[in-house]
Amino acid sequence: MSVRSVTEMLPNPKYMSGLINYFAGINLSIRSKILLSFFVIILAMSMVDAILIVQVLRFNRQYDAVITNITTANSINGYVKPAIDSEMWSIVAGKTDFDQGEQYQIIDKVNSQINWMRENTDSEKGRIKLEVILRTMETLTLYVDKMGGQIKSGSKVAENEQVLENIRGVSDLIHDLIQDYILFEVNRTEVNYRETQQAFSRWAFTYTALLFGVVVFSVMAAWIISESIYVPIKKLHDVTTTIAENDLQVLVTSENANEIAELGLSFNVMIGKIRELLDSKVKEQENLKKAEFRALQAQINPHFLYNTLDTIIWMAEAKKNDQVIEIVSALSSFFRISLSKGKDWITIQEEIERTGSYLTIQKMRYRDILDYTIEADERVLKSTTLKLILQPLVENAIYHGIKNKRKGGTVTVRVYQQGKDKIIFEVEDNGIGMTAYKLSSIQAKLDGNAYEIEPDDGKSGFGLENVNQRVKLYYGKEYGLSLQSDYHQGTRVTLMIPVKGC
Repeated sequence: MSVRSVTEMLPNPKYMSGLINYFAGINLSIRSKILLSFFVIILAMSMVDAILIVQVLRFNRQYDAVITNITTANSINGYVKPAIDSEMWSIVAGKTDFDQGEQYQIIDKVNSQINWMRENTDSEKGRIKLEVILRTMETLTLYVDKMGGQIKSGSKVAENEQVLENIRGVSDLIHDLIQDYILFEVNRTEVNYRETQQAFSRWAFTYTALLFGVVVFSVMAAWIISESIYVPIKKLHDVTTTIAENDLQVLVTSENANEIAELGLSFNVMIGKIRELLDSKVKEQENLKKAEFRALQAQINPHFLYNTLDTIIWMAEAKKNDQVIEIVSALSSFFRISLSKGKDWITIQEEIERTGSYLTIQKMRYRDILDYTIEADERVLKSTTLKLILQPLVENAIYHGIKNKRKGGTVTVRVYQQGKDKIIFEVEDNGIGMTAYKLSSIQAKLDGNAYEIEPDDGKSGFGLENVNQRVKLYYGKEYGLSLQSDYHQGTRVTLMIPVKGC
């Protein structure tokens, strides 16, 4: 198609003739005129992309700052109260000298993290909340100083305990304030995310409008350039007829339109990747919130309580008073440690004590068909552990090992340290055991995705899978359960966790 044919297909208003003549009269080469038109188009597109990228980077910085603050606040929330309460209790109990305690190191560490969070936030309301937490930390420091002064002056234990209660009250308040700050930041992130989605929608509309304008400009530029090229050629054509029209075919090109299309496609791909990144970060935040509010809440099997109460009634009717006292004491200890004032972390000694209470109750219920032994390394008793991880293994051994054997058996519980950084819980029974197929099936399930927490079926207490999932969620994928079993011989369940101090 010749330049003349293209010209005849386009509208040729009179007011365009002056612009065409002006453009044709510019003392530039044809190549320079084409490049100039391309430069204007690319400049317009690049400015929009640059502004959008700046907006995206700014949002990412804000989002990362919020996520970092939430993560830091979570780490503080799980650290400051148990750490300062435990340290000050040790001082009041005489286990640690006040001057040798780490109470000020704990306070300084928390203050440093909160100050960093205050500098890192872009929310004035969030900054005010952090300042309130800092002032509360100052109150905590004053009570710690008061404790130190009383101890140096030889105050009475009752006076020290009163100050300790004040410290615990302030640490509770700090915990609540940090939790309120976390909730504020989570809600703010959600609001920012919705606003960003709306902003991206507006930018998409603006981009579409600009793209339409660029297309119009491209058509006009192509028309003007073709006309500016055609006008001098036509003058030459009037002088000579030796130039074939096809010689000018190279001057009509659609490369500019293709480049715009490719740039628009690249922009769309970039927007898609940005949205994928935002969705991924929102998903991570949702998972973090689930973990903050405890992804797994322990539920005590009500049948165990019913059966225990039935046993107590039977013993009372039989006037077995000593046994009634023993089983009620065991049940009281079992529930006291299970509740643990809402704490998720207890000492291994408490976990063993709770398991021992459970075994005492079950032995009194099943009498001659159940026996048990507990072997614990004294070095690990003061270490902390996620609660409710040992008793479910014992429950599984009784209900799926000993009871299915129907001839009675023994459950052996061992707790010991392996190396410098691992603690091993072993629950072994000489019950019915498992076939090789069943063993491999259960182990494969335990080795699966530890973060897809499913509801417990209620058939085996918490269940092996439930305990395994909780351990991996809190400690990491390298920890958890492993099984060894021989059919008609028995089963050994091994649980590995890291060493964690009080």
